[in-house]
Amino acid sequence: MIYDVRHVTTYSYESPVSFARCSLRLEPRSGDGQQLISHSVEIRPKPAERTARRDFFGTHTESVLIEAAHRTLRIDSRSRVSVDRHALDRAAPSPSWESIRDVAFEATSLGPASPVGYVFASTLIPVLRPVTEYAATSFPHAGGIVAGAADLMRRIRSDFRYDPKATVISTPLREVFEKRHGVCQDFAHVMIAGLRGLGLPAAYVSGYLRTIPPAGKPRLQGADASHAWVSVWCGAELGWIGFDPTNDLMIANDHIVLAVARDFSDVSPVDGIIVGSPKQKLSVAVDVIPVE
Repeated sequence: MIYDVRHVTTYSYESPVSFARCSLRLEPRSGDGQQLISHSVEIRPKPAERTARRDFFGTHTESVLIEAAHRTLRIDSRSRVSVDRHALDRAAPSPSWESIRDVAFEATSLGPASPVGYVFASTLIPVLRPVTEYAATSFPHAGGIVAGAADLMRRIRSDFRYDPKATVISTPLREVFEKRHGVCQDFAHVMIAGLRGLGLPAAYVSGYLRTIPPAGKPRLQGADASHAWVSVWCGAELGWIGFDPTNDLMIANDHIVLAVARDFSDVSPVDGIIVGSPKQKLSVAVDVIPVE
């Protein structure tokens, strides 16, 4: 499947902004059943400086410096991506979750793909006892890691309500868990917190969902904006497997990966600082269109 992805971010300021420095993480990844075909980002006003690098996690990160006074900043990202992956059967045989926990803690590599880097608390994902206890229900003694993660994903989809007005980026995980309301970022954080509380490696994935569903299929939650889900390390043979708790889906061709890291703070599509207006309005529009 080939997709055209357009991600437009617009900041409107109450008064002129004289300086802005932004970090952009808008280039989809290649690998794990996905191949980037083309990518471009148009920025208005035109930046005085643009530099690119790969961060520790391998995410293409562009640093943008804007020195012209402006009241609107528009970032228009366009990509074409080929996706060819198959969802793992949630009942597929897999190692016991206890064995995955033990092997992860014994890992000797500290590289970005090493499971040991994803078993500890991170900036936005503390390990909380109530969340760990909630997750533990899905992991009986000697149960398979895939079946356990799939059951946890299913329960989050059932127990939590998708509500874009219930939370903001800074809403603490404890509050999200207690209210059982939120968006894809919140549900991914809850699932990761539960898994890490059990000692299981879980990464945060940012990306997109196809906007137009296949014939006869319902429209997925989160398809109008950037999306988030969870990648769980299921052992050396199976590797990292994707789980979408917002929609109770094993990851396949409907999902396009932007970045993989510890939590949202590592992969925010656009962040930065400005000098000027104390008030701003943010709008984000995402289209993911299958190419016939």
